Amino acid sequence: MNEITFFPDQASTGAQAVDWLLLFLSLVCGGVGLLVAGLLLYFSIKYRRRPGSTATPPATRHSHALEWFWTLATLPAFACMFLGGAKVYLDAFHAPADAAVVYVVGKQWMWKFQHPEGEREINMLHVPVGSAVKLLLTSEDVIHSFFVPAFRLHMDVLPNRFTSAWFEATREGEFHLFCSQYCGTSHSKMIGTIVVMRPDRYQAWLSSSAEGSLALEGRKVFLKYRCLSCHSADENARAPVLESVFGHLAPLRDGKSAMVDENYLRESILHPAVQVVAGYEPIMPTFEGLIDTEEVVALIAYLKSLRPGETPRRVESFPPPVRVDNPAAPDLPEGAEPRGDRSARP
Repeated sequence: MNEITFFPDQASTGAQAVDWLLLFLSLVCGGVGLLVAGLLLYFSIKYRRRPGSTATPPATRHSHALEWFWTLATLPAFACMFLGGAKVYLDAFHAPADAAVVYVVGKQWMWKFQHPEGEREINMLHVPVGSAVKLLLTSEDVIHSFFVPAFRLHMDVLPNRFTSAWFEATREGEFHLFCSQYCGTSHSKMIGTIVVMRPDRYQAWLSSSAEGSLALEGRKVFLKYRCLSCHSADENARAPVLESVFGHLAPLRDGKSAMVDENYLRESILHPAVQVVAGYEPIMPTFEGLIDTEEVVALIAYLKSLRPGETPRRVESFPPPVRVDNPAAPDLPEGAEPRGDRSARP
């Protein structure tokens, strides 16, 4: 016989804080609601029109003192709601620096997971107990929503950008994963399982089935699409060096700067002319429609891992691409080399 529970199991470090906040909100709002309902019922009875009464009710006047009282008296409760909600939100969406990153791709109607070590999963995610796990989520088609009730984890999964959330499981077991955003005819079938394991069992599972790191797969994508032709990081480079750029500010042509994060790199690959690095021309072609979401994820993982001196050596005998047709380019002094052959994007 199934039991009816008001709260699902608490299986993450953030679950208890969410439950306490919900309980506090419910008590305050429920108490105020009952008080208003009680006063409404009391005054309706006390000041009702008696049978046979023809007298006109006296005019009522506003009481500013009463208005100030109920405004100031409830202010601390609402301030506590705001501060409690802000803390829970910040804790829920700012992962620890040492959190392991797992890429999540939502697709009608399945969840695809990619571990940095190389393991791929569909509708099932294995994680170790007691370790922080950061999820980088994106969608291949429509808006989905990643929802694990036992972890009190809920995050929208959007096309054309990354969102993130994190959790730290506190107990072993299997926990339900749902898509809580209606995403089409088979929305109800877009479910999965989070499997929480002991760290030693997780490492054994990971090493037994991983084929190669995600960064290694990204290196293959980097070479497959000939990114090395321009981003060669040598004297023939026609585009910015991509080593150690992740997590730093990139100066742009318009005088602004942009943080190089997952969303910036994704946009750089799919829409390279949107934010162009200072000193380079917007000549890189778009890869939208040529590269799929999983390849984008792998390529981003590779670019995040690049350190100085780790860019593959360019072995082509022919020169890198140059821009020869640029009507908008300014006149150059005689003998000056044009810079229009430089691209600002991966």
